[in-house]
Amino acid sequence: MKEKLITFAVPCYNSQDYMQRCLRSLMAGGEEVEIIVIDDGSTDRTGEIADRYAKKYPETVRAVHQKNGGHGAGVNKGLSLAAGEYFKVVDSDDWLDEEDLKKLLTEIRKRKRQGALADLIICNYLYDHLYEGKQKRMGYENVFRDGKVCTWDTIGKFHPSQYLVMHAQICRTEVLRRSGVRLPRHTFYVDNLFANQPLPFVKTILYLDLDLYHYFLGREDQSVNEQVLMKRIDQQILVTKMVSGCADLKQVQKEHPKLADYLVRNLSIMMSISSIHLLLIGTEEAMEKRNELWEYMRRRGNGLYRKLRFGTVSGFTYLPGKAGTALTLAGYRLAKQCYHFN
Repeated sequence: MKEKLITFAVPCYNSQDYMQRCLRSLMAGGEEVEIIVIDDGSTDRTGEIADRYAKKYPETVRAVHQKNGGHGAGVNKGLSLAAGEYFKVVDSDDWLDEEDLKKLLTEIRKRKRQGALADLIICNYLYDHLYEGKQKRMGYENVFRDGKVCTWDTIGKFHPSQYLVMHAQICRTEVLRRSGVRLPRHTFYVDNLFANQPLPFVKTILYLDLDLYHYFLGREDQSVNEQVLMKRIDQQILVTKMVSGCADLKQVQKEHPKLADYLVRNLSIMMSISSIHLLLIGTEEAMEKRNELWEYMRRRGNGLYRKLRFGTVSGFTYLPGKAGTALTLAGYRLAKQCYHFN
């Protein structure tokens, strides 16, 4: 059996209609990749499809069946079993570019021979509106130099729309485990926690200018769908609070100021998402939740509230009065039109 360079964890719940597109793209990596398909208590043919792939490709695919615990439980299981040098989560409705996957593996193989593996690899990703025939590319050329290893102290400046989301990250398995990241069960939006908690444990970063990950948009039941997100707003709020406490920002600020600034910016966009969708809900209860969330950040201390309220974009989502609400929602609609994020 070949040494596994990457473990791909594919959490699946009732994914029979689209999971094979995902798995076929990962199979392009051959026997240097490990694919762990986690059937999270599905009630359709998901488990059967996973078993079929595992039987046909025993050197590459492993099927795991567990009681339903949500996306986070699937990620946790995949990480606990991973044998690959690197670990990456691929959602079952997403897929990878097969040629870019081969290029990624070639680079990892070369650097492993040289003893020069980076803790974190960053690649580009695409918002893929497959049914509409539209794509939006999210790259990082302005932040990192292609093919060069850097540290948090030598990175460039992120644009307002740039974040190191889970789709862009391929992290060393040992770094993830050292970070202690563990996702809550039965909770959506936990990818934000998975993408942020390990970052202070990352010492070296390699950027590869590959459009690797296709993030599918278009399903009506998708978690980033506006109406779905509004229904699950309590889970979005919970994860936002968890992300605010997943790193000691004061310590990170001392060691890596650029990383601390990034973490605050990321939390700012999560605060913006929560605030805006509570405004869209518009009920008295929603307004109370919005105020409570901001008060929670105030109680965290260390100047976090002031940074979020007055130093980042989230402050523009907490403007007073009806005029403030109208301005916030107008800005949101414009951003949605420009970036096609749901």
